Amino acid sequence: MKLIECPRDAMQGLHDFIPTATKTAYLNALLQVGFDTLDFGSFVSPKAIPQLRDTAEVLAGLDLTNTKTKLLAIVANLRGAETAAQHPEISYLGFPLSVSETFQRRNTNQSTPEALADVAAMHALCERNGKTLVVYLSMGFGNPYGDAWSPEIVTDFTRQLAALGVRIVALSDTVGTSSAATIAPLFSALIPAYPQIEFGAHLHTTPGTWREKVAAAYEAGCRRFDGALGGFGGCPMAADELTGNMATENLVAFLAEQGVPTGLNMAAFHEAQLLSQPVFAGH
Repeated sequence: MKLIECPRDAMQGLHDFIPTATKTAYLNALLQVGFDTLDFGSFVSPKAIPQLRDTAEVLAGLDLTNTKTKLLAIVANLRGAETAAQHPEISYLGFPLSVSETFQRRNTNQSTPEALADVAAMHALCERNGKTLVVYLSMGFGNPYGDAWSPEIVTDFTRQLAALGVRIVALSDTVGTSSAATIAPLFSALIPAYPQIEFGAHLHTTPGTWREKVAAAYEAGCRRFDGALGGFGGCPMAADELTGNMATENLVAFLAEQGVPTGLNMAAFHEAQLLSQPVFAGH
């Protein structure tokens, strides 16, 4: 079981800039919890995501001496990937590839073919630099733009990623449109069809729907889940203001009910929870 904590996703849409020292202290607390991976920042245009303009400074302040947690940085293009790849502390580069052409253009200012070409180049870059590319299939469960969506379209994108050699693919519920009825069939079909790929679930949810979504993915064989403490953040394009990231505490509770060990230091977990409140206060 792999739990990926995503403070980057929780922070990126906040209007008020979180001071670098505050970000760094929070991330250092998260590094003590024992998550598999910390999605800590992004190397993207500061005009696009001003909240994360200090990612390089934050990275310099992280204490990686007593943690098993690996670092993941989000990139939006090859230039960002080249910058991130220069940092030996980073294990994973994450790229949002959308099955929605409209969202791809909004998110990375590219067409889908251009984005796929970037994926190929990023994968090669990661291979040369001892890193692993994580592709987030955004709008993986539907989208609000009217673009075509079907399980077959998601499967075709996955086939193309497999052909490029991509080893980690996270199906992403960018605006909270997923349900158990869409989650279960996709994971049930893809996981056995592509055993060389590690599939993850990056689910956004309202407070009342998280359990059915997690259960559907877990029961279909998914063993990699993204979350954010407190369920903070989420896509600003979501129509429902209650739609946020999957709350990590809910993931942990669900796994405990299943008798699945997480290996987390729960004292450190609760300390990070307390720290998260002032970080996100007023947002």
